Amino acid sequence: MQTSSGSSAPRQELIATPAAPAAIGPYSQAVAVDLGATRRLLFCSGQIPLDPATGELVGESAGEQARRALENLEAVCAAAGGSLAEAVRLTIYMTDLGRFGEVNEVYGSFFPADPPARVTVEVSGLPRGALVEIDAVVALG
Repeated sequence: MQTSSGSSAPRQELIATPAAPAAIGPYSQAVAVDLGATRRLLFCSGQIPLDPATGELVGESAGEQARRALENLEAVCAAAGGSLAEAVRLTIYMTDLGRFGEVNEVYGSFFPADPPARVTVEVSGLPRGALVEIDAVVALG
């Protein structure tokens, strides 16, 4: 973890955990921003369905891939001292919105009550040929 601080800039902490796939580019798994009074916002980079141990894409269906992406986000949240249940907004990127139903079913199992705000968009492609990528903003503390 790295931190930065300035006289007027909010304190930032880079979050990294081996329990989620390593970044496959020049970015952090997440960045936590100190809002003061023990409140922090966690900005999680998009997670595709990679197995953290092997770095291989897992899941044949969009639903299976969504589950792995959400599990990876949960690991990043845990590394920051929080939980995905504290998420305030998620963005789901899909290569085929025709598969939205199976992704929505898995998503609902992670947020059975009081789900966060969400945006779902269809994209022409995702890294490594994934069907799903999910990012999150989480209120910690």
